[in-house]
Amino acid sequence: MVLPLAGCKGALSTLDPAGPAAREIATLWWVLLIGATLIFILVTMCLVMGFRKPKTRRETDTQDVRVWIFGLGLGFPLTVLAALLAYGLVIGEALLPHQEPDLVRVSAEARQWEWRFGYADASGRVTTNVLHLPAGRPVDVAITSTDVIHSFWVPRLAGKLDAVPGHTNTLRIEADAPGRYQGLSSEYSGKGYREHRFVVIAHTPEAWERFLAGETP
Repeated sequence: MVLPLAGCKGALSTLDPAGPAAREIATLWWVLLIGATLIFILVTMCLVMGFRKPKTRRETDTQDVRVWIFGLGLGFPLTVLAALLAYGLVIGEALLPHQEPDLVRVSAEARQWEWRFGYADASGRVTTNVLHLPAGRPVDVAITSTDVIHSFWVPRLAGKLDAVPGHTNTLRIEADAPGRYQGLSSEYSGKGYREHRFVVIAHTPEAWERFLAGETP
């Protein structure tokens, strides 16, 4: 387990979150992994017990079979899966872009092979393959495409969302601290999609105001 977990960090790691949304997703991943592991272990135990030949037949054998098959083999997995589903729905609700007082709005327009970003607080300002945002504030990204379906994804800040031609999807992202975060399109959309990447730069409040004023970061 140590070797696989060593790869959990990195610029594109979903298990090295740097924002609230990504942290919720990472927690959900760990919870699902633990639940799936428990179910796997128990079902494996039931399978092994089913092949084990008892030395003597007892009157309680039928009752033991019912406990193992119906109670543990079916009841336990269904209970765990129901709990995981409920938890997933709660996390999904928390990730929705709800209205907040210090909300920042930006747009992301995908095309083969670049991203163009616009800013509601700086009308007419457009950046290519670099998304600027303030650290510590929620940001709603209005995502669309001019040609084919792409996918907007900054693994350390939030989940992924498709960029669909003629339609706008909104994704809530937020960075805990100033810094640079790698983003990419995770959708296969033709030859060259592997290089369809961009950078997110999270600014301090002062640097964000300078960016909105038109100064070069």
